[in-house]
Amino acid sequence: MNRKLNRIRVLTMDAMYYSFTEGSMSKGNGYKPANLHKWGPGVRDVYALHYIVSGQGFLKTGQTTFPVQTGESFIIFPHMEVYYYPDPLDPWAYYWIEFSGPEASRLLPMISITPDHPVLEASPQDFQPMFQMVKTAGTAPFERERADAGLQLLLSYYMEYYPSSRAVLKQDYALSARDYIESNYWRSSLSVLDVVDYVKIERSYLFRLFKQVNGISISGYLTAIRIQRACDLLVHSELSVKSLAYSVGYQDPLYFSKVFKKATSHTPSKYRQAHRSP
Repeated sequence: MNRKLNRIRVLTMDAMYYSFTEGSMSKGNGYKPANLHKWGPGVRDVYALHYIVSGQGFLKTGQTTFPVQTGESFIIFPHMEVYYYPDPLDPWAYYWIEFSGPEASRLLPMISITPDHPVLEASPQDFQPMFQMVKTAGTAPFERERADAGLQLLLSYYMEYYPSSRAVLKQDYALSARDYIESNYWRSSLSVLDVVDYVKIERSYLFRLFKQVNGISISGYLTAIRIQRACDLLVHSELSVKSLAYSVGYQDPLYFSKVFKKATSHTPSKYRQAHRSP
């Protein structure tokens, strides 16, 4: 009997652990019309993002009181004691979303909002439609995924309009350029200017930064990725040289063979023979 009870306790604990660690990032959302509703002082165990669509009010954290107006946002951080209330002469109306989890902890540091500065000025874009898109997470997996997808989309706009220093690290430009090359090397039309347009910073600055971080030029990295992928295909596929060349971004098989030999000292056929298992 005791062994059976212990087994039930273990299963129950496992279920609780799954629900807390694998559940949706989005925990709840809604709209509060203009009235004299206030909350606190108290703490939450989740993040709570608020977007003011009309009126104004106040957020108090510690000894600091922040006025919050139409178009502005504020966030309550977990375990941060807060008190927020509307202006009695012009009470606010707002949308709110509660969320938590590792993904939230990853995304929020990329937004210039902190417990010491929990209010963001009005953005050039109206966020109301995106708050309305975030649906309450249901019990079905697709409902949780849709709720999280809407929330991540919303937070991506906060990252765009209120980027933190972490979101614009110099190294990230170089890594973004590298990721773009690795995802698009197969396009024969891919050029260095395409990479510059994708990263959206000044060309010569990106050139210097990429070389500093990766130890190679952008054009050199593109060629290296193409040749590396070609080597893999030569060893692990039966593709003809023509098909293989096209697969790694070269429309002219003869030109591909010339570039490949310069990089590896072998023609594609000789490389395949030398590296194939007997």
